[in-house]
This record gives sequence, structure tokens and C-alpha cells, in this order.
Amino acid sequence: MLSPGRTYPLGATASQQGVNFALAAPTAEAVDLCIFDATGNNEQQRLSLKEQTDGIWHAHLPSGKPGLVYAYRVHGPWNPKAGHRFNPSKLLLDPYAREIAGTYDGSDLFLGHDPAHPEKRDTRDNAAIALKGRVATPRPSPTAGHTRIAPGDRVLYELHVKGHTKLNPAVPAPLRGTYAGLAEPAVLDHLQRLGVTTLSLMPVQHRADEPRLLRMGLRNYWGYNTIGWFAPEARYWSGRPGTTPAGEFRAMADAIHSRGMELVIDVVYNHSAESDEFGPTLSMRGIDNALYYHLREDDRSLYENWTGTGNCLNLGEPRVLQLVMDSLRFWACEMGVDGFRFDLAPVLGRADAQRGFDARAPFFAAIAQDPVLSRTLLIAEPWDIGPGGYRLGAFPPGWIEWNDRYRDTQRGFWLRQAHADGRAGLGDFAHRFTASSAEFAHRGRAPTASVNFITAHDGFTLRDLVSYDERHNLANGEDNRDGHGHNLSNNCGVEGPSDDPAVLAMRTRLQRSLLATLMLSQGTPMLLAGAELGHSQKGNNNAYCQDNDTTWLAWIGTSAPGSDAAVLSAFVARLAALRREAPALRSTRWWPGGPPPDGAPAGIRWLRPDGEPMTPGDWNGTATALAIHFIDGEEKRTPTTSATQSGAASSWLVMVNAGPQAVSFTLPPGAWRLCLSTDPQVDPGNTPQALDGTVQVPFSSIGVART
Repeated sequence: MLSPGRTYPLGATASQQGVNFALAAPTAEAVDLCIFDATGNNEQQRLSLKEQTDGIWHAHLPSGKPGLVYAYRVHGPWNPKAGHRFNPSKLLLDPYAREIAGTYDGSDLFLGHDPAHPEKRDTRDNAAIALKGRVATPRPSPTAGHTRIAPGDRVLYELHVKGHTKLNPAVPAPLRGTYAGLAEPAVLDHLQRLGVTTLSLMPVQHRADEPRLLRMGLRNYWGYNTIGWFAPEARYWSGRPGTTPAGEFRAMADAIHSRGMELVIDVVYNHSAESDEFGPTLSMRGIDNALYYHLREDDRSLYENWTGTGNCLNLGEPRVLQLVMDSLRFWACEMGVDGFRFDLAPVLGRADAQRGFDARAPFFAAIAQDPVLSRTLLIAEPWDIGPGGYRLGAFPPGWIEWNDRYRDTQRGFWLRQAHADGRAGLGDFAHRFTASSAEFAHRGRAPTASVNFITAHDGFTLRDLVSYDERHNLANGEDNRDGHGHNLSNNCGVEGPSDDPAVLAMRTRLQRSLLATLMLSQGTPMLLAGAELGHSQKGNNNAYCQDNDTTWLAWIGTSAPGSDAAVLSAFVARLAALRREAPALRSTRWWPGGPPPDGAPAGIRWLRPDGEPMTPGDWNGTATALAIHFIDGEEKRTPTTSATQSGAASSWLVMVNAGPQAVSFTLPPGAWRLCLSTDPQVDPGNTPQALDGTVQVPFSSIGVART
């Protein structure tokens, strides 16, 4: 029934001649291919793979067709102390499965070890409930279309596929919370109006929820617990007849590209859902545990845990690196993804546990030489919890990185001026405003390497940042111990919701000032979905397990003219338009430390409110106001085509006042017009206001003028 088949490609590959199966398990002693009925509950055949070449077990099944449900039983020694956890009683998911049947329910039947005696192998068979692969139909045209945004024009927007549309009345009810819902014109219209160029989706690869959460009736909503790196998460599929999760995802990608926007997905290659030595045996643990995972040198029954989730994939092993590279190429070439945000990315550069993170590790070298992946957008979360795990600025050229120091500085500058804890001064503000050169101005890296953000999925939302001083995470079931305790937030005098007009006005003012700082800063700005709507998570700053209206964006009423959400959204759109209009604000060159030399076409000057240049003493004092004067001689580009067109040099002045009182700014010579203020009472809207040489900038606000 089985013929030898081929060692490549890995996984289950359908053709007109049948299905080829290939599994990397070099330490295994035998491998069985198990065939199930369409429900995935009943094992119908168990076929022994006879061929093993270079550690790849392979066979061809002539009768196999797309839709076939399959899994593996892998035989070998049970010796946890030596790193071996083979258990043929446990069905194993193919790491290369394109579609996944079944749902992990947290049952101890998934454990490879005896629950009462972890040193012993569990002999109970879990075939009926195990996760299994389903052979996918080959795509007739695997080459995907792509969009590439110029680095200086990019505006990232982080969102959750389900949460973004689950409550959106503009999306047809059957499509809410799905890939198809995200592709709806009304959704993409909103994002385009905001000025977003790049959608950054939280994890969309197949996940398994942690047993602890399942016991509490919760789910891993964020999705950072992957077990299927080639399978789109089916929970975000609409289930419409004639569609598949992969097909619907690809259609979503095509819809995003049709708007000229990029698509980035958050990927988790640092660990798997199999957790630590007490976790389930779902796939790689039973296929070849010692190959796929970093094990402790002093006790190979234990796992290195640089992720805080129990295990770490070992990308120092060529077969594991191949798995990651094949997965990335699948999403880029077949699914239409333009880039990747790598969760806990330093783990990927820890090929050797003794040497720690290395920017020249095999993973980075493989990406750099790959003709496809080297041209994708590569975003690092540049920290893990391992030794020396904070690596901001240490990633290779071509990568951009989440900059948490930008986040903390701007929060400290705008929200903590009245507090001894967390205050940030003018020097810190200016350094982060101009893209954190201390971290990124080396090895030819550009200012756009700094991904600037005020809020992200992990932490307070923007609205909660100005509404809560303390985290409120009791719903997570961890007695409010989880989540970050140092938020640099400011509740404006009332913890949580308030109907006090003064409190609400202050919250609005601070949100607008933080958004303006983000969009006017040099670097790559990233907005968190819902920031433009005033979305609140009720003070939960670690809502990873809240698959409910805590995290789902509330859209009802947000588009009503004059509503707070509509006004804030329009303000974000104006900021994005201003950024597009002013090349100086999105420059991809590092600004010199001082004013431009005579005859230079562009430069930056740092000024005191009285119009005089900042002195060293000004930077180190307690002042909270300064002006940033951009002299812009760069060529201008239209925001839609990025084509260059010549234009007269213009000047821009960003006036910053984080203090509690209004400050009078003396303007440099020229015919200045105020084009934006974060104070709603002063903001000129779409009609710039002529200035006469001085301007009052209200407390906790920013004014932007141009010549």
C-alpha cells in the first residue's frame, strides 16, 4: 500500500498520484502513519513507515487525497533524563500540517507521562481526541501578491482578528470576528481614513489553550501558544460553505493588498504549546524531544525556559531551523504575508545555550540570505527572560524593533511630571523623539529601525493609561498578581470611569498629546487598535485570556458625528496626514546633533520657548517645554504614489509643553501658521491659523506650526 516516497517536502503533500508523507525524527526507532475517518475520531489504518533517510521518515500513499485526516505514532526510548520522551500511545500532530482537526481540551489524556508518576510513560491511548492533520488541497497558483511601503511612510496598526470586528455593526453578522470580517470594505475604509499603511495581526497560527486557563473557563485569546506553524487558526474562519481557513486568510490578504496596505503577522517560533516537563505531548515532544527543544545541560528532563512559557525551540538544530524557515516562506509565498513580528525574538538567536544571544546566529544568517524572506518586513520584540535577554538595538541591519524605552519615556514625560516616580526630562524626550540614536544609529541602520509605540496589546490601552493608576486584572484568575505593575499611567484624579467634565477633558488632552508625540516622532509609529476609539479594557493590563467584550472593540456609536470616538479618530487621521505632508517628520536620515551647517538643505534646531537655542543646562534641568524646529529641504512625495516631486523648502515647528501651565513660545523668523494643537479648544482644525511671532501653547499639549 505504501511506496517509499520522497524526503522532501516535509509534511503531507498531495498530488494527482496520491499523498507524500515526510517527518523529521532522526532519533526515532519506528514511525507509524495513522489514517482516520473524516471526523478524526476513529483510527482506520496504521501503516508502518519503512523508509528513513538522513533522519527523515517518508512514504507515498497512492490512495491518499486532500481531506485525508492523519497523525503519527513515533516509537523510541522513554528516558526523560536523557531527553527522550517517545510514547507511541500518544497520537502526534505533524508540525507541517496545513489544516488541523480537533481541539486540545487540556485533558490529562494528552500527557506523555503518567500524571501520578511523571518519570513513567503513560500507556493510555489518546487517538480519539488527539490533534491531527488534514491533507490540504494544493494551490494552483502559490505565488502571492505583495505590497511594500517605503520605510519612512509606514504606520503600523496592531490588531486582533477576532476582537477587531466581533462587535462591528458594519460587518455582516456571520463574518464578525473572522478573516472575512477583517476584509470587509467598511473595516478597511476606516483603517485607510486613519492613515494606516500596515496591519500587524496578533498570532493567527493554530494554537492550543493552556490547561490552567481551560480549567477556569478561559482561553488564550492573544494566541501566543502555537502548535501548528503552517495552519491558520480555524477559530477566525467564518465556516462559510466552499471556503477553508487558509483560503479565507488568503482572500483577506488580497483585500488588504488591493488597498495598497501591507500585512504583517505576529509569529511565535520561540516556544510551543507543549509547555514544560509537565505539559502535554501534542507533537514535537513525542516526535524527537531532544532535537526540537533546548534542554537543560544539568538535567535533560528539564527545559530551558527563556520564554516564561515552559520551553524554547532550538533553532541551533538544522531541522528546527528548517521548520521555521519553511513556515515563514509558506506564509510569505502562499498566504500573501508581507512581514513578520517575531515574539520574544532573542530566543531565535540563542543557537547555543552557553553563548546566549548572537546577532550572527543561524536564524539571522538564514533570513539574510533568503531571496524571499530577506525582502519581507522583519520586526523583533527584542527581549526575552533569559540571561542577557534585553537586546534593544542589537538585531541585524534590515530588522526593525519594538522600542519599549520610547514607550516608557513618553509616558513618563506626559503623565508623570507631577510624580517623582517615572518622570522623564527634556533630554530623554528629545532622544526618543528622534528615534533613539544611542540604540539604533550603528551598522548602517536607519531611524525607522525604532518602532515607536505608546501602547501595545500587552499593557494598558491608551484610554486606560489616562484612567487607571493600578492594574485591575482579577478576571484573569491570578488574584491581580499578573501583568506589569509599573505602568507609568495617570488616572487624572479618578480611578476608572468618571463623569467629571474636568477629568474627562484632561484625559482627552493627554490622549491627544500622546498620539501627536507618537505620530510626529522620527521612526516607525505603531498604533494599537482601538486607541482612536477610546477603547477601554476596564483597567486590565494583561487581557491575554479575555475573549469577551473586555478586549473586543466597541464600535456602536463610534462613527456618530461629534462622538468622542469620531472626533479622536479624525484627529489621528489629521496626524497621519500631517506626517505624510512633512518629510522632515518622517526622515529616514539621522539628524545631526546641532543645527545644519551653512548651506545645508535640511536640519533640526532645539529651541527654548524664548526662541534661543537649548544649552546643556536646559537639557538637564526641570523644564518641561521646548520647540523642535525642522528646516525641511527634502524632496516631497505624494502620499499615494511615493513618487518624488520638487518643492520649495519649508519649516516645521513642534512646540511641546508637558507642564501644568500655558507657555508662550517665540517663533523663529518667518510667516508661521498654526496647523495643529492637541488642545481641542485651540486646535485650528483644517484651517491653519496665522501667527504673529509668538504663540501660547496650553498646558500638557503640543502645537505644530509651519511656514
